[in-house]
Amino acid sequence: MTKISIAAALGTCMAVFAAEPEPKNVPELITTKSGEKVTSVEMWEKVRRPELMEIFLENEYGRRPVERPESLAFELAEPDKVMMDGKAVRKRVRVSWKGPLASQSFVFTAFIPVTAKERPAPGFILICNRPAAANIDPERVKRSEFWPAEEIVARGYAALAFWNGDVAPDDPKGDCSKGVHACWAKGRTANSWGALSAWAWGASRVLDWVETEPLLDAKHFGVVGHSRGGKTALLAGATDTRFAMACVNDSGCSGAKLNHIRLPKSESIARITKAFPHWFCLNYREFAGKEFEMDFDQHMLVALVAPRAVAIASASKDDWAGQRGEYSSALLASPAWALYGKKGLVSSSFPKPGEARQEGTVSYHLRPGIHNLTLHDWNRYMDFADRLGWKR
Repeated sequence: MTKISIAAALGTCMAVFAAEPEPKNVPELITTKSGEKVTSVEMWEKVRRPELMEIFLENEYGRRPVERPESLAFELAEPDKVMMDGKAVRKRVRVSWKGPLASQSFVFTAFIPVTAKERPAPGFILICNRPAAANIDPERVKRSEFWPAEEIVARGYAALAFWNGDVAPDDPKGDCSKGVHACWAKGRTANSWGALSAWAWGASRVLDWVETEPLLDAKHFGVVGHSRGGKTALLAGATDTRFAMACVNDSGCSGAKLNHIRLPKSESIARITKAFPHWFCLNYREFAGKEFEMDFDQHMLVALVAPRAVAIASASKDDWAGQRGEYSSALLASPAWALYGKKGLVSSSFPKPGEARQEGTVSYHLRPGIHNLTLHDWNRYMDFADRLGWKR
């Protein structure tokens, strides 16, 4: 990809920002720490991408002590069961591992279309941050649009889900005495991994299992999350290059929302680190109230998913998540895709409620309504996967 092509991508971004609110003093995405412009995939992957990953691990989400443990194991938690009027096979799988200080496991649910016997199915892994019984019921007695498994299966995709609290507790005290953190440490240091990183780690362990299942197409799997789960899905997509798509729903501050933009109604780093300090590493508190002074921002995290797909979504009445900031990150991250000869977010204007921008490898849609994950959102994510040819 030439310098001209990258400049064109940046020019498109700036043209869209003619209307308020406008990002200001946004840190350079494709300029290295030494001041060199990134002009090739090799330079991005060997220099700039590692620089950016280092920034986020050290300053925002924390460092993990391990990725895939050598002791990682899978076993059926329950016998397989044909459900959904014969349209899907349900699998309940236990993921387990041992750390130096403790052992742990969690169970996830997978609904796989019966058509996968003819051709392995692509699918989505939901990181569920809401009560499991009401939102990801494996018996399907209670059904929620938060995880519309029947509709996902009907469109030819596998529907997988796990509850984030089974991997690490969503506890603001953040004492690391429970969950996956306790397997490797007794306390926290300034750059220890927070809960968001732990939940993203859990999604990767589910993907480890997907790679062992002949009925599933592991090369075409997305990770999905809403709100704090949306932050987690974006982090999972950035840290695990096996995910073909990150579906980032209403993720807001410290998710897809840009910090270098004035959105008084949206959440700030000061608010989020005070209310949910356990989500991040302790170093992140140093940036409270300093959004416009930071030398990094969330568009850079979005860019770490390139050249794979990202689908970012906002809700029209969800000012707390900062819709314009989420949209801005999608645009400002797009030059990373240009390096690969791909289009990022193709858009000339902020969408109206109900509209989606899905012409490139970065998708953005604005759903009418409040902070939520609904069938509307799921259909946009599946539409995007369809466009990308996941079901060839």
